[in-house]
Amino acid sequence: MKLMIVDDSNIIRSKIARALGKHGLEIAALASNGQEAVRCFTTVRPDLVTMDLTMPNMDGIECIRRLRQINPDVRVLVVSALADKATAIAALKEGAQGFLHKPFTEDDLTEAMDELLGVRNG
Repeated sequence: MKLMIVDDSNIIRSKIARALGKHGLEIAALASNGQEAVRCFTTVRPDLVTMDLTMPNMDGIECIRRLRQINPDVRVLVVSALADKATAIAALKEGAQGFLHKPFTEDDLTEAMDELLGVRNG
């Protein structure tokens, strides 16, 4: 499965890519903001997206909305430091299927991705 990682932090993008690359996902694209993500999405057509919410040019909520207009079946895991429920609910309303708070461990990330993919552990 192809994954696109969207986050304005290079460190976070690298951390997610490392963890999920080991987890067997193909890292198809990295984007540092929502506009870049929408451009990459149409070319790469990833199955999965990890999405930060607070980014320059286009925030994660708007980006999720646009990606789901292009492909309603894309699965989106929000990875954000924003802890307020209203933001999480807004992301879920736009079509995100999961939410992971920063900071996170590699285990937190793989667990959240397994949940998103419907993989049962143990």
